[in-house]
Amino acid sequence: MAETGVESPGGPVAFFDGVCNLCDGVVNFLIDHDPWAVLKFAPLQGTTFAALAEAHPELAGIDSFVLWSGPRVFTRSAAALRIAMALGWPWRALGVLLVLPRPLRDAAYDFVARRRYRWYGRRESCRMPTPALRARFLD
Repeated sequence: MAETGVESPGGPVAFFDGVCNLCDGVVNFLIDHDPWAVLKFAPLQGTTFAALAEAHPELAGIDSFVLWSGPRVFTRSAAALRIAMALGWPWRALGVLLVLPRPLRDAAYDFVARRRYRWYGRRESCRMPTPALRARFLD
């Protein structure tokens, strides 16, 4: 986790791999299960993430979920669990997994992340949101 020094634009932003089919499915799940439309979304391949990564060199090479919430940035398992917590009940309950040691959580996260293209495939370009969802996407 890193402090950005600036607030995320319009609430928490979930950055995702825009060419990953698994990530696209997760974004669709998040949209469907975020009744208050709290989360915003942006691909890792977009300008919003590029600007954030420029200010935070530790984000270089990140190719999976990142959460920018307030002045804080979370990666890997911390990002995934905090994103789930933003959804409300029952998904919020997954936050209890934050008590597990980060290396253990990240090992499980990385196991899936390394295999996501092989298991779920990839697309040639980032998703284009529908006009109704456009306001929730930054790039």
